[in-house]
Amino acid sequence: MPTGPRIHPTIEYERRLRLFGTNVRLLIGEPLAEALPSAEAMGIQIEFFLRVLHRKLTRFDPASELSALNADPSPHVLVGSTVAVAVEAALWAARRSGGLVDPTLMREIEAVGYRHSRVDVPAAPIAEALQWAPPRQPARAWGASRWRQIAVDPATHVVSRPPGVRIDSGGVGKGLAADLAADRLGGYSSFVVDAGGDLRIGGERPAERLVRIDHPVDDGYAHEFPLDRGAVATSGIKTRLWSSGDGFAHHLIDPATGTPAWTGVIQATSLGATTLEAETLSKMAFLSGPEGARRILAAHGGLFVLDDGSVELVGRLAESTSEVGTVAA
Repeated sequence: MPTGPRIHPTIEYERRLRLFGTNVRLLIGEPLAEALPSAEAMGIQIEFFLRVLHRKLTRFDPASELSALNADPSPHVLVGSTVAVAVEAALWAARRSGGLVDPTLMREIEAVGYRHSRVDVPAAPIAEALQWAPPRQPARAWGASRWRQIAVDPATHVVSRPPGVRIDSGGVGKGLAADLAADRLGGYSSFVVDAGGDLRIGGERPAERLVRIDHPVDDGYAHEFPLDRGAVATSGIKTRLWSSGDGFAHHLIDPATGTPAWTGVIQATSLGATTLEAETLSKMAFLSGPEGARRILAAHGGLFVLDDGSVELVGRLAESTSEVGTVAA
């Protein structure tokens, strides 16, 4: 889900890297105060910060701080500030979604075949997976989930949870990373943080961008729209889809069943004030099926793609359709 600037208020520094199992892109405009580092120096600093964040939060490395927390048999574990913030972000997403975005589904995700990183592993054909998929139904929160028993003390950075409960930062961690990177860019004329389509756009003199959302089935874009400030995130099954036994599986789990959710929605995009919010709303929309997606995306705007490839715009995106493409090249 790439983004490209249509207007450049100034020349922006660009930096690309590979993290969080995806491509990360930074665009940084000029600093507006003498005390601020140059755009290039800040880009290097943010890359270092994001690489450290990734090492601490990945579930695929048993030596990461998150893995150490998950392996600790104690009900109360002292963690670093980064992990504490990530766990609180995961709990925020769980509360915001009423448990639909559940950070405690590690066992279920591993059971369907996502125990190891799938970076650079080709995804299964989505058309074949949709032909095989079981009858569609909205996902539901699991009433017995133990995420409500997790707590983070912001002063001491102690995480409390029942022993054996493991926490997965997942897409929430990617959204949080984009927000934390954006927080470091106050005082710069413009910026974009693009973490694999999880976007945070802003700056003191923000540039209007044309945000393009990839279509999960067809070549080209599902939709494109101008945005100069805010966040966008997309959740879907196109890139994390694999053969499993006599069928197919993906990483977006229905908490009520512990199996991949087949809801009639194959991709959902949400706008939000922060990338964490947009990431949470997009996942909620995907898991809730078409009717639920319309309700969830209405407040901030968004879009979703159905099994047949059709695209439905919601909220502000539906209202501004006629204006797309009017941004000067």
